[in-house]
Amino acid sequence: MAVTIALVAGEASGDQLGARLIAALKARLPDARFLGIGGAQMREEGLVAWHDSERLAVNGFGDALRRLPELLAIRRDLLRRIVDADVDLFIGIDAPDFNLGVERRLKKRGIRTLHYVSPSIWAWRGGRARKIKRSADHVLCLFPCEPELYAKHGVAATFVGHPLADEFPLFPDKAGARAQLGLPAESAVVALMPGSRIGEVEALADHFVSCAKILAGRFPDIRFLAPVLSRETRDRLAQAIASAQLDANTRITIMIGHSHLAMIAADAVLLASGTAALEAALLKRPMVVAYRISRFSYWILKRLMYLPWVSLPNILAREALVPELLQDDCEPGKMAEALAHWLGDSTATGLLIDRFETLHKTLARDNARRAAEVVLAMLAGRP
Repeated sequence: MAVTIALVAGEASGDQLGARLIAALKARLPDARFLGIGGAQMREEGLVAWHDSERLAVNGFGDALRRLPELLAIRRDLLRRIVDADVDLFIGIDAPDFNLGVERRLKKRGIRTLHYVSPSIWAWRGGRARKIKRSADHVLCLFPCEPELYAKHGVAATFVGHPLADEFPLFPDKAGARAQLGLPAESAVVALMPGSRIGEVEALADHFVSCAKILAGRFPDIRFLAPVLSRETRDRLAQAIASAQLDANTRITIMIGHSHLAMIAADAVLLASGTAALEAALLKRPMVVAYRISRFSYWILKRLMYLPWVSLPNILAREALVPELLQDDCEPGKMAEALAHWLGDSTATGLLIDRFETLHKTLARDNARRAAEVVLAMLAGRP
């Protein structure tokens, strides 16, 4: 009888991970059935989608509350279908707020569960690992430090590498990126990335533009690239540029998309904390991490977090490889000084790039193949 695997991915990145995993599994289990919730990429690989992954996307706590009845209805329907389909294994891909609850209920019914992409248990105090233990029989981790943390709580976990490390080249082509963007080969270039969400851009755009103005006074030929994801974030950044009354030396080009190309072309990157910091590290670009949230939110987070860093390069290295300018330190003068260090000190930049190359090699593990091997082991009855 063919193996039946249910998968749930809740956003675009999860859909991509799921599609790669299905492709790797089909190579070993050509008759397997794949059912559940996913996007276009998972459907293209053969997923029979009961719901589209976009239906699980929520934008903040308020949106989650408004859509709670819909999400609960989707969960009830999903659980019923999984039980009726006599599923051999359930794989929840990221989306922990939704998937861990599904996994916990299925585990109680005797269905084996696998959670793909560990929530950031290394960043937060409290019993998050214990909660995951109640839900998942096994966890697939993208970072090498995570399995040891799970082992302390009796949770089986496997490091499978990070998909971006497989995707990104070890040695990015800066000259090619600059030629593609029409940038001078010798000019200093800084990428400005104040976040993907409008709230982040609202908090950081004016500071990032003011930082660019300061740097333009120190580096006359400098160019700035500002990739954004939406019309809304583009308009807010354009407003910040217009309000700053920049002189002709401060040349900021707003780009829709192409963030990786902008980072490859740059000598340094100023960015909001998040996935972009890991992307910059894998693209071997010196960076400055800057972030600002409400004082109340920051007060709460400071008491929940137990690591002294917020950016993934520093967390993975367990040291301050790159500057983090948070809250009151997130101001244009300090940003400009930190970026000027990377632009002016080739020795420090070279040492940082060496560390990023080591990190890249650590994370590049043929992610989909390794994840598929764990799935096959679970189907065979092994932990």
